[in-house]
Amino acid sequence: MLEELLKRNRSYRGYDESRKITKEELTELVACTRLCPATANVQPLKYALVWEPEQVAKVQALTKWAGALPELHLPKEGHRPTAFIVICQDTRISSNLTAYLRDVGITAQTMLLAAVEKGLGGCMIGSFQKKETAQVLGLPSELEPMLVVAFGAPQEEIVLEDARDSVTYYRDEAGVHHVPKRTLEEILIPGPQTGETEGKAGEGRKP
Repeated sequence: MLEELLKRNRSYRGYDESRKITKEELTELVACTRLCPATANVQPLKYALVWEPEQVAKVQALTKWAGALPELHLPKEGHRPTAFIVICQDTRISSNLTAYLRDVGITAQTMLLAAVEKGLGGCMIGSFQKKETAQVLGLPSELEPMLVVAFGAPQEEIVLEDARDSVTYYRDEAGVHHVPKRTLEEILIPGPQTGETEGKAGEGRKP
């Protein structure tokens, strides 16, 4: 079920490095993005695959993770992702780097859900050195890195819980990662009561 995939699709920051991800597996994830909706069907996004250990290490060094937990320096050595997909925008198709941000999010989420279905996991990383990442990957100047998505076999426990005083994620003494989510009641916008609306609409009208 989709709900179960969504529950398992967390922002993992700890991985089993013995589980390598292949180029073929990454290609399968990118293939799913071709089925996604795209703004005006322009489809300016391109995808750089990173799976070779040396390249993975170089991209990893250019990323910053877990902004709310800087003291932990995640992911820890020995528990890093074994692959990345860098979502880029082809500026020859469109040079507007803000018009297709929703497309970036949709395709990233799609790849992550597909990864979860394969027993893998990942994390979207918006904090990375764009210029240096492009150089490491040897990208041509027309390809602008927009988002880095990490992939690997998750090796940490993540717990979802109802948010109370804060929505900031945290880790307990056992290293369990807690993610507070706003409740359904909080995010639903109350609609007008039908009876009251009809009553008010009828006020002042002549019979």
